[in-house]
Amino acid sequence: MQAKEAAERLGITQRMLRHYEKEGLMDVSRTFNGYRSYSETDLRRAGRIRDFIATGFSTREIRAMSACLSDEGSGPCEGGIEKLTEKLMHIDRLRAELDDKRNAVLERLATLRNGLSALGTDP
Repeated sequence: MQAKEAAERLGITQRMLRHYEKEGLMDVSRTFNGYRSYSETDLRRAGRIRDFIATGFSTREIRAMSACLSDEGSGPCEGGIEKLTEKLMHIDRLRAELDDKRNAVLERLATLRNGLSALGTDP
């Protein structure tokens, strides 16, 4: 199938499919006239790439997990659990940092509101 139909089936753009290929995540065959031709295996691989990106993985990280992209790697794959665990830890660190920043903003907001209240001007 051609790129337009493949992209529609995956819910992504043709540009994203080309990006996956450019980043070395996919090797898509070509027709005699040079058009990309996606097989069902290619679609499954692209779907896995899309899902990894949606969970926060970069194309560099996904490339390091290439064993998890093939049909053989759709279940347990070498390094998959380790990489997903690392990603989860990274997300948890980011979340904690955002919680700290949020609390700092809330404290500053409370201080400003209390200051205005003391002056007799409520926001």
